[in-house]
Amino acid sequence: MIKYSNIKMPPEHTINDITAFIGKKLRTSQPDPSRLKIIKKSVDARRKDDIHFVYTVAFTCENENAVLKKNSGNKNISSYKEIPYSLPQRAKLSKRPVVVGFGPAGMFAALYLAQCGVRPIVLERGLDVDSRKEKVRMFWEKGILDTECNVQFGEGGAGTFSDGKLNTGVNNPLSKTVFEEFVRHGAPEEIMYEAKPHIGTDKLSETVKNIRNDIISLGGEVIFGAKFCGYDTESGRIKAISYIKNGTESTIETDNVILAIGHSARDVFYMLKNRNVTMQPKNFSVGVRIEHKQSDLDRSMYGEMSGHPSLPAADYKLSVHDKNGRGVYTFCMCPGGVVTASSSEENTVVTNGMSYYARNGENANSAVLVGITPDDFENDDITAGIEFQRKIEKAAFKAAGANYSAPVCLVGDFLSKRTSEKFGNVTPSYPIGTTFVPPDDYLPDFVCDALRYALPQFAEKISCFGSPDAVMTGPETRSSSPVRIVRDETLSSVSVKGLYPCGEGAGYAGGIVTAAMDGLKCAMAAVGRNNRST
Repeated sequence: MIKYSNIKMPPEHTINDITAFIGKKLRTSQPDPSRLKIIKKSVDARRKDDIHFVYTVAFTCENENAVLKKNSGNKNISSYKEIPYSLPQRAKLSKRPVVVGFGPAGMFAALYLAQCGVRPIVLERGLDVDSRKEKVRMFWEKGILDTECNVQFGEGGAGTFSDGKLNTGVNNPLSKTVFEEFVRHGAPEEIMYEAKPHIGTDKLSETVKNIRNDIISLGGEVIFGAKFCGYDTESGRIKAISYIKNGTESTIETDNVILAIGHSARDVFYMLKNRNVTMQPKNFSVGVRIEHKQSDLDRSMYGEMSGHPSLPAADYKLSVHDKNGRGVYTFCMCPGGVVTASSSEENTVVTNGMSYYARNGENANSAVLVGITPDDFENDDITAGIEFQRKIEKAAFKAAGANYSAPVCLVGDFLSKRTSEKFGNVTPSYPIGTTFVPPDDYLPDFVCDALRYALPQFAEKISCFGSPDAVMTGPETRSSSPVRIVRDETLSSVSVKGLYPCGEGAGYAGGIVTAAMDGLKCAMAAVGRNNRST
């Protein structure tokens, strides 16, 4: 096959236009459109008077070697070899491995182990995705929070109630495996080539269900409502693991445990601390969700082309350092999405963002976060970062009326240091209700100072950030884990052999794809395969 990069197409185009372009440029017969493979597709909106799509494709044609030789001076033309999908080789373990947590890391670890034939047992404290949706609905509509099954806990992890964004800055062959498995289990095929791939909450919930059913069909077991509560060791190695389900404690003998608990399993962090498992405090971020009209953002990014049916809902990624060198950045941007109520502990308010596949909601939202380091904590305890987060979440709950409504403030009022009194052009999407409260009432002063510095800077890059009507809903505190569970070169805990801290909760990932990749790496380590760099 031949790969052709940097093919530019206007917003209105078809696959036939791409193949006609190739035939004309290479002076060869037009490739068969039905056999054209799209490798990458992106939107270039840097110039509003020249918005276009950019493709990298692969195709077959007659006399490929001659075509390659003739175009050897064209850096956009090269040979391409497709690597077919393949299952891992079978493995043997003396005891069934246990995976704690069924978010992206745990799910992909369990899938790999099941494909290897070692019949993993998965313990997930939350419920299956359909039951979980009902629990989330009860919280969003009636304010009834289940602390064991919510936006943070349950099948699919926190990523299930997000945009299903699959962006990653990590260039690793395992990322291709993650995308292939998602598609194989029902995700849209375009995630394989979109520059900013996403699945959407609506489609992601079905995809994770399909992965679970595949694990079970391969001999694995998934136990929902099973809360990890302890473990036993012998000679420094994991020997058994305990969990509670419906008030009854059970024990599973095993010598391989993949600990993929997620960034909000605070009780587990405290339990590990009490068992003297080596952990470290780590950097994370806190801030707010900011909402603009999606139509305003589209105009800011696309100009007169705004609203064109071929163009996706516009997104952005912004960052700046304040006068003290502290980073402020946007995170988990959700085009056409909503701000979610994401608490997992009683008497706290936590926000996040979510989009459906179509991304056709009225508002665009994103976290605007300020970097936090252990130097900002009140003490040097391993769990001081957790308490830093919790203090903010409790303060927000109290300030907004102690009923799970969220504190909100208009950007213009925030910059002028006054409390908002009415909404303008943007209506907040947080589902449980909102109360006008300035971020100063629940965020540390240095965080608010950094936000006040950053927002005008962002407005210079994207005009709608200068809108005084934009809504800030807070707090956003769960962007990443506040601790890292230290592991050695084998990916095992330095304290307990056979215990593999994994994914976001363990401090080794930052999103769906990197968490899933880490799950694969830990599963490979558990079956004795040294594939940590692949």
